[in-house]
Amino acid sequence: MRIFKEILLVLLIVFIAIQFIQPARNTNGRVLPTDISNTVYVPENVQQILKTSCYDCHSNNTNYPWYNYMQPAAWILANHIKHGKKDLNFSDFGSYSMRKQQSKLKAIADQIKDGEMPLSSYTLIHRNARLSKEQKKLIIDWTQNARDSLDKINP
Repeated sequence: MRIFKEILLVLLIVFIAIQFIQPARNTNGRVLPTDISNTVYVPENVQQILKTSCYDCHSNNTNYPWYNYMQPAAWILANHIKHGKKDLNFSDFGSYSMRKQQSKLKAIADQIKDGEMPLSSYTLIHRNARLSKEQKKLIIDWTQNARDSLDKINP
């Protein structure tokens, strides 16, 4: 029994100690000139959906939940954000080549159609990020219109 209490005490000390190791926060509070909304036309209703369901992991401005201050949850979130931004960063969209922009817009539509995004692990906690059929259609239609507008700019 004594060894069990010592192990619990060590685990408690480690848990408390890791609370002081916080990852960098993903917030700059600005809309950059390279933001997707400054690159292609994004209707307000689509922009709102993107902000609610996508921007936390796919932009430079994450709206952090309360549990971000608890380790190891903050590390897991930081890892999700890092990988999300690596795949697609709406804040840097304008810096992508025209071909990459086209590809990313197609990937957005494909992943929405296939139900891959937003991640189920994200929508489990963030219920407002779940997409209705109407919202999915709005995003898919918008991506096609955005791709068409990019084609007109750079045929």
